[in-house]
Amino acid sequence: MSTPSSCNDRVPEIHRALANWFGNPVGEKLAVAEQEMLEHFAESLFGYYLVQIDTIANDSVRFENCPIRHKLHVSAAADDAECDLCALGEQLPLQNDCLDAVVLRHTLDFSVDPQQLLREVERVLIPEGRVLIVGFNPLSLWGVWRLFLGWRGHVPWCGHFLSYWRVADWLGLLGFDIEYTDVAAFTPPLPPRWQQRLGFLEGLGRRVWPMLAGVYVIRAVKRVSTVTPVKLRWHGLRVLSPGGVIEPSARRNGVSQHNEVSER
Repeated sequence: MSTPSSCNDRVPEIHRALANWFGNPVGEKLAVAEQEMLEHFAESLFGYYLVQIDTIANDSVRFENCPIRHKLHVSAAADDAECDLCALGEQLPLQNDCLDAVVLRHTLDFSVDPQQLLREVERVLIPEGRVLIVGFNPLSLWGVWRLFLGWRGHVPWCGHFLSYWRVADWLGLLGFDIEYTDVAAFTPPLPPRWQQRLGFLEGLGRRVWPMLAGVYVIRAVKRVSTVTPVKLRWHGLRVLSPGGVIEPSARRNGVSQHNEVSER
């Protein structure tokens, strides 16, 4: 599911357009729900450095209750007032294993190369570091809106809208384990008066069909597997004489007996 070229070719414009969209009533309601979920997932994080790779200009999550000491913002838009480092998420100018947490709020949805972005996140995270991902779900009423409006190149409908299962698969291939997930936006992106009438869908959807939510949040941890070499125990080896036959080992009273070798 590719993003239209109009979304990929205008990165700074996309940042500003997303900021404008999240400033309208529908976007504001969604932004509040997303920030609540992110704040909740970040309360139990720890470490020294948390980096948000921003997609929405001047609209970063504050993470006031997150105990991580230093919180920085990376953005591809040079005019982003909250940007601490101007860089592409697919080419982070950071050393390996230096961050404790990374936040991607719709960053995968509007990345030129989402898989490369995740590879960069895996590279800069320390072992047991966390990544928080917010994404639009194509298998939802929001995904239906995208089918009709995505071709126009307008945000947010021109984004990738990567499914939860695809993102989870990419994370698994990179060695991440998903710890927590949450969902929101079961009502379609209609004007506020219609959303109020359909507000019952939020509670009902979380209980009955959470997979059809318009937005999902994932918290995943970077696992690093280590290989422990197994030393050969040379003193336990027995040399067979030519023509010898190995008899099956027997276990009597919980004690394994050595293989017997009989000569022909």
